[in-house]
Amino acid sequence: MTTEQQTQFDQVSEVLDKLRPFLLRDGGDCELVDVEDGIVKLRLLGACGTCPSSTITLKAGIERALLEEVPGIVEVEQVF
Repeated sequence: MTTEQQTQFDQVSEVLDKLRPFLLRDGGDCELVDVEDGIVKLRLLGACGTCPSSTITLKAGIERALLEEVPGIVEVEQVF
């Protein structure tokens, strides 16, 4: 992993740490799997993994925050 990739990974981790209390409140969580070419790969855990609204959480919540706060991020994908 290059220094730039590590910095981006760390920035994504910081944003996720800010969002995590909201996920935990609803019985869920997320795991950062990878950041590659501006695409963040997340695994939704707990209640988030089976929630029918998880796509909305992923795209409208997590993705929007990451696009605003981390330069170079273009998309968030859920991995299983």
